[in-house]
Amino acid sequence: MNILVTGANGFIGKNLVAELQNRGYTNIFEYTKESNPSLLDKYTKECDFVFHLAGVNRPKEEKEFLKGNFGFTSKLLELLKMHENKAPVLITSSTQADLDNFYGRSKKAAEDLLFDYHKETGAKVYVYRLPNVFGKWSKPNYNTVVATFCHNIARNLDIQIDDPNVELTLCYIDDVLEEFLRALEGKPTIQGDFCVIPVTHNIKLGDLAELIKSFKESRNNLSIPNMANPLTKKLYSTYLSFLPGDDFAYDLTMNIDNRGSFTEFIRTSDRGQVSVNISKPGITKGNHWHHTKNEKFLVVSGEGLIRFRKLDSDEIIEYRVSGEKLQVVDIPTGYTHSIVNVGETDLVTVMWVNEPFDPEKPDTYFLEVEPK
Repeated sequence: MNILVTGANGFIGKNLVAELQNRGYTNIFEYTKESNPSLLDKYTKECDFVFHLAGVNRPKEEKEFLKGNFGFTSKLLELLKMHENKAPVLITSSTQADLDNFYGRSKKAAEDLLFDYHKETGAKVYVYRLPNVFGKWSKPNYNTVVATFCHNIARNLDIQIDDPNVELTLCYIDDVLEEFLRALEGKPTIQGDFCVIPVTHNIKLGDLAELIKSFKESRNNLSIPNMANPLTKKLYSTYLSFLPGDDFAYDLTMNIDNRGSFTEFIRTSDRGQVSVNISKPGITKGNHWHHTKNEKFLVVSGEGLIRFRKLDSDEIIEYRVSGEKLQVVDIPTGYTHSIVNVGETDLVTVMWVNEPFDPEKPDTYFLEVEPK
């Protein structure tokens, strides 16, 4: 199948081409502003499907709206007609097509061209009025406010909010691609005269800004955004894609003494805390118990011995653990427990606890596993 993608270097175009390649499509005609115009004649002759994504969002002069959004569409359709090619055509319009401004009128004119083309030729046309699309590879101050906020907040730059209560309708790039691929298979989601992206999200502008700011702060407080919320999950992925290349890594606070170190990695209010514990050879840590707090130990390097004793018992339960065989050991409540490095190298243990440490309610009571 030969697939023509206009605007292939744009935000949606780059994502679409990459996903088409992921799905095994190899004959993709990528047409961009830099392409030789003669290629459009060849592509419109040979294509079996057209993703018409090329358009103008923020031109230097208003007249470029009509030239970029109407003029190029007209040229594309005329070439298809000349070659008698009735390949389906999918076009990305905008929810602003109903507005009386240069951009909206240019998008509406392009839509009307598609509908007239369908009536004249019988070719299938899919017109998508997209809301604010966000995701990786979008451009700040061009594609969407999400891109601008992510770019600026990641770089400690100011953002501008005129009205925090403005309601936004957002659409994630992956959801757009899923729908476009359904259209490619002849199964678009249709409402009335238009096709739609079935998954969208609403959020106030002020809330969007605060949420993205919280992503940046999560490096300091070690929190993890609520990935159960679909919009939060998608926005966090987008935010990370805007990190400067020299800012992917961030330091953690290592609590170091002669026994080794203890470093907190992730801290959440509802999913617990993850830490990395390093013990020197011969060192024992723990010898305490909890009422409600519970933990999981995972030794990833070295050799260790985890010991347990129920408070009302003299019986000691032992688990020998090693980085050679990854095994999670649950630390039940009501058992005093310890972990000792019995190897010759550092013992590295990933520790999860069901709640972040609270100095006001530590729920940790010293008691040696081996009674004296």
